[in-house]
Amino acid sequence: MYLADIIFGDPEWLPHPVKWMGKLIYRIEYYWNKKGELWLIKRIKGVILAIIVVGVSSGFVFITLTGANKINPWLYYLFWIYTGYTTIAVKDLRVKAKAIYCALEKDDIFQARKELAKIVGRDTQIMGKEAVIKATIESVAENTNDGIIAPLFYLIIGGPVLSMAYKAINTLDSMVGYQNERYLDFGWFSARADDLANYFPARITGFLIVLSSFLVGKNFFRGFRIMVRDGRKHLSPNSGISEAAMAGALGVKLGGGAFYQGRWISRPEIGEEKRKINAALINEALKISFLTSFLMVLIGMGVKWLS
Repeated sequence: MYLADIIFGDPEWLPHPVKWMGKLIYRIEYYWNKKGELWLIKRIKGVILAIIVVGVSSGFVFITLTGANKINPWLYYLFWIYTGYTTIAVKDLRVKAKAIYCALEKDDIFQARKELAKIVGRDTQIMGKEAVIKATIESVAENTNDGIIAPLFYLIIGGPVLSMAYKAINTLDSMVGYQNERYLDFGWFSARADDLANYFPARITGFLIVLSSFLVGKNFFRGFRIMVRDGRKHLSPNSGISEAAMAGALGVKLGGGAFYQGRWISRPEIGEEKRKINAALINEALKISFLTSFLMVLIGMGVKWLS
């Protein structure tokens, strides 16, 4: 499963559950999220949306796995592996971050902004080179948790059903969990559910990033110190953990304000400026991210062996 993701990534032609989740969320949100409705009604609708999306996503996996097991155990294992494979994104994160790096190396800031817009929610149109690099590193750190460690965590403790449930929650948050007028109430439950689902994985991710950075020659104590000191500064109770760990590992300062859908959001800075921001840091962040994912797989193998 892990090797399959490293080799194949997420080809556009391959059926992917997240695409179906996105379409389901979009259709329900389009018809249900009406402007001018009472905030309580919007919150109730948002709760029902989350129940439907998570229930359909994880329920489909459960029913299919159960049916496959009755037909043939090999079919069950095949579907187990495929479903687990679709919930992690090791290669996809690397491909997208590398595209930004390559554009920066060619001094094509316009292409770099375009590639960055594929992995961040902030406005990228007027970003300078340093801002693009910092945003890419932050995204690598955050997606190491959301796209790799958290799905693996839930695969370990609950198999593809629980991992797919997590993926549904995370997709809901990415689509309706915004703090703006349209989604503040409608996406409230999805955002809180994502915070809860990521609580333990985020802290595992932070520690593994620090450990991985040590294994590639970085300062363990600085990474750990910055993670503990600055991890709670972020607007998200979870994203700051992995971002602070990465900032400490690389010896850079991340964070700071940014525009989101035309609105300036003030954010505290994370880390210390021990090194100047440069494009090569993206490759270093990707190396740490990959080793972090590998360590999580080893942990999973150890847990399964002991159980």
